[in-house]
Amino acid sequence: MELFANLAQGLGTAFSIWNLAYCLFGVILGTAIGVLPGLGPTATIAMLLPVTFGLPPESALIMLAGIYYGAQYGGSTTAILVNLPGESSSVVTALDGYQMARQGKAGRALATAAIGSFFAGTVATLLLALFAPPLADMALKFGPAEYFSLMVMGLVASIVLAQGSLLHALAMIVLGLLLGMVGTDVNSGVQRYTFDLPQLADGINFVIVAMGVFGLAEIISNLENEGTRSAMVKSVTGLMPTREDLRRIVGPVLRGTVLGSLLGILPGGGAMLSSFAAYSLEKKMSKHPEEFGKGAIEGVAGPESANNAGAQTSFIPMLTLGIPSNPVMALMIGAMIIQGIQPGPSVMTEQPALFWGIIVSMWIGNLFLLVLNLPLIGLWVKMISVPYHLLFPAILVFCAIGVFSLNNATFDVLLMAGFGLLGYVFRKVGCEPAPMLLGFILGPMMEENLRRAMLMGKGDPTVFVTRPISAVLLVVSLAMLVTVLAPSIRRKREEAFQE
Repeated sequence: MELFANLAQGLGTAFSIWNLAYCLFGVILGTAIGVLPGLGPTATIAMLLPVTFGLPPESALIMLAGIYYGAQYGGSTTAILVNLPGESSSVVTALDGYQMARQGKAGRALATAAIGSFFAGTVATLLLALFAPPLADMALKFGPAEYFSLMVMGLVASIVLAQGSLLHALAMIVLGLLLGMVGTDVNSGVQRYTFDLPQLADGINFVIVAMGVFGLAEIISNLENEGTRSAMVKSVTGLMPTREDLRRIVGPVLRGTVLGSLLGILPGGGAMLSSFAAYSLEKKMSKHPEEFGKGAIEGVAGPESANNAGAQTSFIPMLTLGIPSNPVMALMIGAMIIQGIQPGPSVMTEQPALFWGIIVSMWIGNLFLLVLNLPLIGLWVKMISVPYHLLFPAILVFCAIGVFSLNNATFDVLLMAGFGLLGYVFRKVGCEPAPMLLGFILGPMMEENLRRAMLMGKGDPTVFVTRPISAVLLVVSLAMLVTVLAPSIRRKREEAFQE
């Protein structure tokens, strides 16, 4: 009964006229940036963070959440029609979706993606409503030692699941932790790593780092790799799957939903890992694996269900523990901090309207996406043909205005430009910036909980292993690190990412 009372409170929040409008705006914008290859939800949310200053917390987070799961829908459109995924999680969808489009089945592929995404999103939101409260109740029993160990596990998991070299991922984590230390030490009042620049006395603003490393670096990279793209079809017909199609997609949709829901909770997991795992699972379970890569409808249904389920269950650790499971969730935590909300289990008790409003808005947003996406296919097809060199000046100006508005300081704009160049260098040398962002977000919180735990333990570092929950979390972290460093697993992991 308590669940229904909470959902009723969420309905009251989500169904306000303004929150409905922001949810609709978020999912349409998310679909649009998912359709446009090379932008993605991470860069878009980073660029929109300054806009959220003037919005109520519920409206801001509902809009940003809509952008994230809306992008999962939009990414499949370009993957199917152009063979150019608009979102990284749609890379797998392109393998069979584009082949279906070449065979004149683009409408059926798009409808399959929409149906699978809607079902998976609905189920994942239900899981979020069911499992988030008990997880938050358990987290309320955590002390500083447990929180520190939990954040260590989150950072280790992000290293384990990052793409490319483990050494690069570890270096990015350390860099993020160091950037998080810039500013004035709360306890001693001493300035650290500021290079005697008064502008850095309060630390580096999260928005500046995010917009530089993701927004500007994305623009530079896209300009370097811009190529002509044209849709496989100019108009899409036959949007209703046949009875045989429906029979073939039921199993993949169910399996993708379950797999995505589980993997989305993992730090470093989320939509991309879920879609790759779902495709591998369907190929192994299929009686005709030779059809995959040549237009198998299961190759669209499974990954699309998994990436939407993974996108929405990734909100569970963010909302209940204050731990981001991927870069977008790190940005969501940044948005909460901007709004003066302390991420963690206290959100559910201190901000119940916000907590349940976000959950209910996901149901509404998924319904918006199902109703609007297929009728708007013609618009998305036209958007695909817009040259990127016409889009990037507007994006660049928006970034500069957004960062300048933080403190009305040109120094912030220059700092963003510096992080943009740094982000571009990271891409060129094969360093994924996501672990750095997680380290930057979690670093100050880790330091605070480390100091609190040491004070409570009277300076005895064994406090982290004598408390059972903390010890278990550290053992799990060590086990993950040892496992991924094993030569055979490390070799298989690198081969998988190269494929």
